[in-house]
Amino acid sequence: MFKFKIVFPILAMLFAGLMVSCEKDQVSPDLTIGETENLKLQPQATVNLLSAANFAILSKSGITNVPKSAITGAVGTSPITGAALLLTCREVNGVIYTVDAAGPVPCRVIDPSRLTTAVRNMESAYTNAAGRTNPNYLNLGAGNIGGMTLAPGLYKWTTGVTIPTNVTLSGGPNAVWIFQVAGTLTMASSVRITLSGGAQAKNIFWQVAGAATLGTYSHFEGNILGQTGINMQTGASINGRLLAQTAVTLQKNTVVKP
Repeated sequence: MFKFKIVFPILAMLFAGLMVSCEKDQVSPDLTIGETENLKLQPQATVNLLSAANFAILSKSGITNVPKSAITGAVGTSPITGAALLLTCREVNGVIYTVDAAGPVPCRVIDPSRLTTAVRNMESAYTNAAGRTNPNYLNLGAGNIGGMTLAPGLYKWTTGVTIPTNVTLSGGPNAVWIFQVAGTLTMASSVRITLSGGAQAKNIFWQVAGAATLGTYSHFEGNILGQTGINMQTGASINGRLLAQTAVTLQKNTVVKP
């Protein structure tokens, strides 16, 4: 009896400690806190864009443009005709690829094979990002992430995501962020995404099932993998890539491939 009285409290303490440890490693999918920087998230492997990584803008349905925009990196449209690519040679610091001779002259390069491969790689990257699973994902309430500081990891929403105020992504130079958005992605005017701690835009992936819209004079960081269209409103800028399975709309924008 004496031994039982001693052992029982010890077992109870061990059980309680185990429960606390388990609770620490679990993150509620309905977490709505304003800052996630200190949460323990499972590290993510990067999304391999393969040849799509060579493009600042890649679109299947065309690129409309209100000049003057400034694009750093290659631009391409496929399978749609080059006539649907409305950037001028002076607006692109990089190669403009088209599937036919209808693209902007004299700078356009006709290379349907390269474009077909890049589009296939873009679609595969979208599928890869959308298919990531992680028991520590965050589902921040109602998809409003304004004002938050977000640590590296996998974030998933079953709704759209809005960015009404500034957001910071904080992590090291090799850290990876993957944002899975089932609805639309909407960034308000003059709002900025800021990187800290050495974080790099090339390691940030926004997989968006609905339309992505960047408000006037806003600044975005990361690669947008859009299943539908990507719309940059007047004066918006991005350090990243616009990879759209439909159309890209530009209005005096700056796009820099990381």
